[in-house]
Amino acid sequence: MKRRIDWQVAVALVLISLTALFYAIHFLLFRDLRHIFLYFVGDVAFVFFEVLLITLVIHRLLHHRERVSAKKRLNMRRAVFFSEVGTELLRKLMVFEGDTARIGRQLAVPRDWSERTFLNVRESFMRSDVPMDSGKGDLDSLRQYLRGGKPLLLDLLMSTGSPEDEAFTNLVWAVFHLLQELDRQGPLDDLAASDGQHLEEDIERVYRLLVCSWMEFIQHLEANYPYLHSLAVRTNPFDDQPVAEAS
Repeated sequence: MKRRIDWQVAVALVLISLTALFYAIHFLLFRDLRHIFLYFVGDVAFVFFEVLLITLVIHRLLHHRERVSAKKRLNMRRAVFFSEVGTELLRKLMVFEGDTARIGRQLAVPRDWSERTFLNVRESFMRSDVPMDSGKGDLDSLRQYLRGGKPLLLDLLMSTGSPEDEAFTNLVWAVFHLLQELDRQGPLDDLAASDGQHLEEDIERVYRLLVCSWMEFIQHLEANYPYLHSLAVRTNPFDDQPVAEAS
């Protein structure tokens, strides 16, 4: 750290020395001290406007472009996740949920949902109780399915990093943790009560995060890719009879 500071100080001294040298050459050649001070003051005055322009205008534009780019990358990772793992995982986790019919009615996404409707349904879902019962579904099938998706989960975790990725990263970590908990168990058809309760908490955490991320993804498709949104609506995992073919 000290070497880096010393290097910066040395560069600063060199630049100041060069500035003084060229001002001295200018004075020796033209003998016009007034001209030197006139332009020196003008240049210094312009520095403040330049700082304003760079920090408040250009920097904000670049930051906005970076956020847009980061959001596009996030939606690409989300698309891969739901295409390869997420949508089928939703179907598998729904089996453990106690009131699937109610959740399904709430999350049956029509083509004309507004942004406000998405927000209201999401908030309503987050306020709802979604108790899980580890005995209602096939835990071993869930474990095998998540094992198959492990390489993708690891790739997604390694490709995250921007603040926009935080919610999605939490989802992937929750899914990965659920896989670890399932792998930690032996036979899953005869769990101890404490182990079953712990798995139910992990499944509920994944289910909540997964549903919210799925809704955000559907909203993104509706706004940007109508043809993909149409397919996603027709294959809605909360639909009892999804039909991929367009009517």
